[in-house]
Amino acid sequence: MEITELTPAERRVRDAFPLGEGVDFRAGDDEDPAGGAAWGPERTLRAQVLRELLLGGPVREGRVAGLKVTGARITGRLDLKYGAVAHPVRLRHCHFEQAPDLYGAQVVVLVLSDSVLPGLTAGNLRAEGVVRITCCRITGPVRLQGAKLAGALFANGAHLGRPGEVPEEAVLQLGHAEVGTDVWARGLVAHGEVHLNGAVVRNQVNLNDAELNAPGQTALHAEVLTVGTDLHAMRLRARGRVNLSGARIPRQLNLAYARLSNPGGQALRASSSAVGELWLREAAPIEGAVNLRRAQLDLLHVPPEVWPRQVQLDGLSYRLLTPHLPAERRLPLLERDGDGYLPHPYEQLTTAYRAVGDDAAARTVQLAKLRRHRRTLPPYARLWGLLQDAAVGYGFRPMRAAGWLLLLLCTGTLAFALHRPPALKPSEAPAFNPLFYTLDLLLPIIDFGQEGAYAPRGWYQWLSYLLIVTGWVLATTIAAGVSRSLSRQ
Repeated sequence: MEITELTPAERRVRDAFPLGEGVDFRAGDDEDPAGGAAWGPERTLRAQVLRELLLGGPVREGRVAGLKVTGARITGRLDLKYGAVAHPVRLRHCHFEQAPDLYGAQVVVLVLSDSVLPGLTAGNLRAEGVVRITCCRITGPVRLQGAKLAGALFANGAHLGRPGEVPEEAVLQLGHAEVGTDVWARGLVAHGEVHLNGAVVRNQVNLNDAELNAPGQTALHAEVLTVGTDLHAMRLRARGRVNLSGARIPRQLNLAYARLSNPGGQALRASSSAVGELWLREAAPIEGAVNLRRAQLDLLHVPPEVWPRQVQLDGLSYRLLTPHLPAERRLPLLERDGDGYLPHPYEQLTTAYRAVGDDAAARTVQLAKLRRHRRTLPPYARLWGLLQDAAVGYGFRPMRAAGWLLLLLCTGTLAFALHRPPALKPSEAPAFNPLFYTLDLLLPIIDFGQEGAYAPRGWYQWLSYLLIVTGWVLATTIAAGVSRSLSRQ
């Protein structure tokens, strides 16, 4: 391309390129590139000119060539598809009339910070350094699926999509991408889906203060996402489903202070995921269902008031549960699974309490489990369960049986002391003792010789029958409780 074919603005860029120097067309630092469509020829660059520079522009020995432009209007499509760009590309505060096409391109560094674009196509991009779309306003999709970035991806403060619209195509597409260090997207605002399915990020993903808007649809689609350390999403605002099914996050999935909302659908899905620590500390009550089926966690930090009405927990495993609260605060959560009674969540909660040495809370959870199971039994089994519960709390309240026995012993002793039953054989009967006579009736395995020697009549005969039957029931339930206690140990 001859110099005579270039405009003055383009000539400035061409002269600065081999020196690696920057060209700033802005009239002031606070200028908004959203109005770039009205910029005149003095700051207008043809995309074809930039392409020729990047693919075959002049270089100077001893200098590092590079395209460094600020505040320009770029007309036409910057087409670098499958191109090998050996120079850094920095186009800051620029206004693009058409979406750049870098599909399959190889670049050193790509910086588009603070620019306005109708979209970006960079699927299968190969970058030796970082890719920056920090504070960009991009109305169309950002396609980076399958990209391999040796450095980080920066999207801090970027605005993607159009407010009030939820496009069918994801506004940020990082499916099956590989990022050598981090994905930084603090303060990202996305009107549409953010797609991270199958992506591999060697270090961390940071979505702190991000706002993801896809009402009634999926706001964050990150199935089988693999993260090297953490996924931070503190103060995240997500309208739509957050899908982390099958994700691998070895350290923290931090959703502290977040607001997750998807009424009528799933607000959070992390089924079959493996996460070190899941934090929802100080988060707003979740609007929508939560699915944690078959997830594996080391620590779960979720206050009870954060959980929604429907939570699916079958197969969820965790080692520690914080904050430490009485079992009565945690138990209502286990009844919110739409699949009905499931024993595993109760067993898991019991294990968590025993891990911190709170055996009393563990017994409370086990008692609640048996009571919940009782509702699923046929009537005769429910009746027997009620008797065991009332007597000894299914073996988890053994002192309750002593109370019942003492009450019945006092009642029988007083009744038979006031109305002594007649002896069957007065000449052979031992001296009547109302206390031991009542014990003979209550305890089937003990014989003081009183029960066989005396025969009450009328109302007192029915009282004796009641004491015998009650004694058998208490003895059976105590035995069942002792067996269960021994089996737990």
